[in-house]
Amino acid sequence: MEQLTFNEKLNNLAQIACDLGVNLQPGQKLLINTPVSCSDFARLIAEKAFERNAKDVMIQYHDEYFSKIRYQHADLEALTSIPKWQQEKMNDYVNQNFAIISIYAEDPDAMQDVDAAKIVAANKAMQKAGKRYQNAILNDQIRWCVISVPTSGWAHKVFPELPVEEAVQKLWDAVFYSTRTDVKDPIHAWQTHNNNFHQKVNFLNQHQFKELIYTSSSGTNLHVGMPENHIWSGGSEVAQDGISFFPNMPTEEIFCAPHKDRINGKLVSTHPLVYNGQLIDHFQFTFKDGIVTDFSAEQGYETLKALIESTSGSNQLGEVSFVPYDSPIQNLNLLFYNTLFDENASCHFALGAAYPSCIKNGQSMDDKELTAAGLNVSDTHVDFMVGSSDLDIVGVDSEGKTCQIFKDGNWAF
Repeated sequence: MEQLTFNEKLNNLAQIACDLGVNLQPGQKLLINTPVSCSDFARLIAEKAFERNAKDVMIQYHDEYFSKIRYQHADLEALTSIPKWQQEKMNDYVNQNFAIISIYAEDPDAMQDVDAAKIVAANKAMQKAGKRYQNAILNDQIRWCVISVPTSGWAHKVFPELPVEEAVQKLWDAVFYSTRTDVKDPIHAWQTHNNNFHQKVNFLNQHQFKELIYTSSSGTNLHVGMPENHIWSGGSEVAQDGISFFPNMPTEEIFCAPHKDRINGKLVSTHPLVYNGQLIDHFQFTFKDGIVTDFSAEQGYETLKALIESTSGSNQLGEVSFVPYDSPIQNLNLLFYNTLFDENASCHFALGAAYPSCIKNGQSMDDKELTAAGLNVSDTHVDFMVGSSDLDIVGVDSEGKTCQIFKDGNWAF
């Protein structure tokens, strides 16, 4: 296989973000959300966008190390007071049908020693101010894509034994491999990958399982009820304007929404979770009628507690996702400390909001209708990983017949 140069791979990554990620249309505007440390790559995406006749490109920078300073010194009133212009700006992105590419590359240790309650309160205020913007994303009203590129802080966390420059290069290799941008024709590679999702999605949608049963040696023993007329999705999605896009790059998952009130049992994590720059590890939940009634964590207990108590619906599940253990990202045998990658190496769930597209006619339902249909409505959505090499998942249909979906961590069909 022909070896590509670093710049060829980098250009491939920027290309697929525009062409497949948000499927940028001529005359459309693009917003790029990026850490300041990823500004070079953000500018490369902007160039690709203008080459594709974008009407305009806006780059919105954020700096997690400045955010830490602000959390440490600003009071709660300042942190939770969102200027009106900021809310109007988010609404304007929706009004003007921006496509949105977000570069997610947190330093997993950036928010160490920061009061978790401050972070949660600030995020809650921002989510409230940006509710229309967030709903546009949840409902696929606008096309959006999340990608990642290495930063020194992130690379050091993944490869602590290596010098920083070498760690960054190794992380680039992993990013290129998992996003299929280390090949000559990444568009074809992604189209082939997308076709492979269809068989599994069609099987699951045809069977309309009433319940899923999870078991593993970690202690997971969970019964997950599914709402009527649920819809599984995987790979590309179709926005409300009829144009396809890939919300996540990489992606290996097929996902749906569980019935928020029909989840019972114990669920044990298998990967650490970085939430608001703080690490949560070796954690587990107990559910009763969909509610988290007990939880524990060996690391990050207070952060996990703050997440569960952060907002309405953050103590219930909104997403169930299947990812085979034998998958490209898992086979790298790396812990990325980055949800975008780790969730695509492992079956996972999410606390908080369900995607309305996961139920028939869900995108035309209001919050009351979604809740009545069994979907969780919340201002938060946080994925956490539960997949393992011995995870079994059994589907139970409306007649009580069972079907093995996962066996020993992988698809059983």
